[in-house]
Amino acid sequence: MSRLVKHYWELDVYQAAFRLQQLIFRQSKRWPAEERFALTDQIRRSSRSIGANLAEAWAKRRYPAHFLSKLTDADGELQETHHWLATAQDCDYLQAAEHTEATAELEAVARMLGSMIARHEAFCLTD
Repeated sequence: MSRLVKHYWELDVYQAAFRLQQLIFRQSKRWPAEERFALTDQIRRSSRSIGANLAEAWAKRRYPAHFLSKLTDADGELQETHHWLATAQDCDYLQAAEHTEATAELEAVARMLGSMIARHEAFCLTD
């Protein structure tokens, strides 16, 4: 890490995940009402869980295995979000530009999260 990060909300990956969840929230506002308790709810839940799992992981930095587990939970939610984005595109709920924008944001989070997972011990607290 190039700078000392004290709080999860200072992490670039957390900030990117938060931007992604807000983008998906705004995009999904226009989806059909019949999707409210299905696709809309699912993608909002999974996209919000990425950042939530990062926050929870940050609290578990004393325990490398627990920290890594929560990071991989965040990655699982990211992959689920990717699935729902593809579904929304296939159902014609997203315009091509909207899908491209959301996918680019998602891939940026994925790169940062993958890097964090690969070197998770560098983030852990040592006594």
